[in-house]
Amino acid sequence: MGKIGVIAVLGLVAILGLSCVGGYNKLVGLDQAVNAQWAQVENAYQRRADLVPNLVETVKGAAKFEKDTFTAVTQARAQVGQVSAQATEKIANDPEALKRFQQAQDGLSSALSRLLVVSEKYPDLKATQGFRDLQVQLEGTENRIAVERMRFNEAAQAFNTARNRFPTVLIASLFGGKFPEKAYFQAQAGAATAPHVQF
Repeated sequence: MGKIGVIAVLGLVAILGLSCVGGYNKLVGLDQAVNAQWAQVENAYQRRADLVPNLVETVKGAAKFEKDTFTAVTQARAQVGQVSAQATEKIANDPEALKRFQQAQDGLSSALSRLLVVSEKYPDLKATQGFRDLQVQLEGTENRIAVERMRFNEAAQAFNTARNRFPTVLIASLFGGKFPEKAYFQAQAGAATAPHVQF
């Protein structure tokens, strides 16, 4: 009876050990998937940041008297650069850092919208091929950003779901801060309210 008990205990320990190893490896894989998807989000935002100076210079040539708009775009882009440099490394694990990053990006989106509204006042500008090309690239980049943010949220959800399931939640708690829950991108403030359109 003693020999069977020892074998049973060893078998149970081996099963629990394999379960822990499997759970840990799964969390590592999902964590890396979130980090890789975050890199894609940054890539899309970087593409937009790279387009901004070209767009500003193109509009500046035609709209010499819109200095406030150009300043707002330049400041918003600089703010995005500061937040990105500070928060990039741990942003997926820190909801507050993700919120600051998202607010900076929203500020740039707002400034770009104002820049495009300014361009509406200048028909010659809208007729130039360079401006139209930049506008199309910017629109495509905004679509890429939306897709990459959605994919990031999906990767974060997969990680959080796996992390919070039993017995993986026990494994995650054993490793302390190595596997914190991932933050999600949220909709912009006021996005739930339908815009008021007047003709």
